[in-house]
Amino acid sequence: MKKVAFIGLGVMGYPMAGHLQKAGYEVCVYNRSHEKALKWQQEFGGKVANTPALAAENCAVVFCCVGNDEDVRSVTLGENGVLTGLKEGATLVDHTTASAELARELNDVATTQGKFFLDAPVSGGQAGAEKGELTIMCGGEQTTFDRVAPIMDVYARFSQLMGKCGSGQLAKMVNQICFVNTVQGLAEGLSFAQKAGLDTDKLLETISKGAAGSWQMENRGKTMCDREFDFGFAVDWLRKDLGMAFAEAEKIGADLTITKQLDGYYQEIQESGGNRWDTSSLISRFKIS
Repeated sequence: MKKVAFIGLGVMGYPMAGHLQKAGYEVCVYNRSHEKALKWQQEFGGKVANTPALAAENCAVVFCCVGNDEDVRSVTLGENGVLTGLKEGATLVDHTTASAELARELNDVATTQGKFFLDAPVSGGQAGAEKGELTIMCGGEQTTFDRVAPIMDVYARFSQLMGKCGSGQLAKMVNQICFVNTVQGLAEGLSFAQKAGLDTDKLLETISKGAAGSWQMENRGKTMCDREFDFGFAVDWLRKDLGMAFAEAEKIGADLTITKQLDGYYQEIQESGGNRWDTSSLISRFKIS
């Protein structure tokens, strides 16, 4: 179990793979940009592979954290994909926020090959990945989760098996729905405070101790007031996530009326050039003067 691989070294995967290497695991990494993989190796040690299949060879567990469904397919399926190199009895863990449908597809392929799969999207953002304090929502079999959870604990403060394969991705959709609604409430409240001439530092220190308190308030309240939006999780990525939630909502008959309205606000931000701003940029729609 000490030999693992990590596929995808973006703002999340880079520190996650680093935590594994520092914890004593023998990590082999693959990244689409080979230069980024070599930079990771220079910082942490470990090995670099030229394909996902080569990275997966002889590994007990392979972790993946890339952009979207098509990115996941490109690094897991096909002759150079993870599942080609992964040995029988080994496990693929996908940390990408992707569709529940894709999770079930990969689980089916892995199962037919005598391998195991977990869909395991994460929450906590770039800061959570760097600090090793992510929350992980998993879908799959209990025995697979029990086997992999101690490894994920290296970069997570909490992980939970939500149910059968695909349940992790469904839980992540709920996470995204809840947090964008929280951000909008915070944006409206803070813009009101600024219009009213309140000292927002004192305000945040005070109301964060009461019923209005939230992770968003603690971590993004001050920067929202300062109109600083460079914290990793871009509007482009959020709208990708919400699109999957809307598609799932259509299937199950769930009402996401308000979330769709907020998605429209984020579209406005994209169209005004803020597509790479982080999600706290909802407050940019409110003018101070």
